[in-house]
Amino acid sequence: MTETPARRYHLAALIVLLAGTAALYLYGLGSSGNANSFYAAAVQAGTQSWKALFFGSSDAANFITVDKPPASLWVMALSGRIFGFSSWSMLAPQALEGVAAVGLLYATVRRWSGPVAGLLAGATLALTPVAALMFRFNNPDALLTLLLVAGAYCVVRATERASARWLMLAGVAVGFGFLTKMLQAFLVLPAFALVYLMAAPTGLGRRLAHVGAAGVALVVSAGWWVAIAELWPASSRPYIGGSENNSVLDLVFGYNGLGRILGGAGNGGGAGRAAAGVRAAAATPASAGPPASPGSSTTASAARSPGCCPPR
Repeated sequence: MTETPARRYHLAALIVLLAGTAALYLYGLGSSGNANSFYAAAVQAGTQSWKALFFGSSDAANFITVDKPPASLWVMALSGRIFGFSSWSMLAPQALEGVAAVGLLYATVRRWSGPVAGLLAGATLALTPVAALMFRFNNPDALLTLLLVAGAYCVVRATERASARWLMLAGVAVGFGFLTKMLQAFLVLPAFALVYLMAAPTGLGRRLAHVGAAGVALVVSAGWWVAIAELWPASSRPYIGGSENNSVLDLVFGYNGLGRILGGAGNGGGAGRAAAGVRAAAATPASAGPPASPGSSTTASAARSPGCCPPR
């Protein structure tokens, strides 16, 4: 393909956009300290214990997990294992996820609306104040945003040529989004499915079959960790933080499901649920390890159960 001046300008503009985004998100990153200490404790635990890394435990003794699935913690903790735990090693992956999200959004919009629209979309995301905060912090939203943008890119590619493979990749991206922040990742599914069902250049039967295959890919990519956590003997794994019965499924449909919509102690929120969760975790001796003293990291982690702290 012949390189035209316009293509060179667009490529140069993209490089400037990505470099500027990286500079914006990485500059002075260490000044954020441990950011959200709730997740920082889990990241540090993951650098000390592989089991804590896998389950997203709040401490290396594997007393209790955070109230989210662990995908975002995996990235930060692996960085900490490579470079040593620090504010920078924890937050730099978050910033780089932001750069990747900007690049993928550009690529997504460019395919249907051209490079200028893609550059505007990428710049809008990069300069949105909440995005600048999100990609410089250690909450799960950074990875969730990247995965959902990646899912949108895959849907666009799938719709162009009625590609089951690309649509299944979109399902995988959303599935790992579930392992980042559970049901919030599924908010995009109606739009993704409708776009493909309405616009893919093939028959309705094939479109429905492709959506079904993508659904299977989503369930597998989202469900493997849930299945392991549910089948793992409760006596040898940490208590599932935020749940009432030490179950990931209760966390999915309770605190991180209906509890987010309905609120109240009976629906996953409130101090009553938090106290019940901490008491249940403390009553699980095989997984709790030695008794925690007041002020210890274990006690602090348990105290940050759902309902006692601002929403995360």
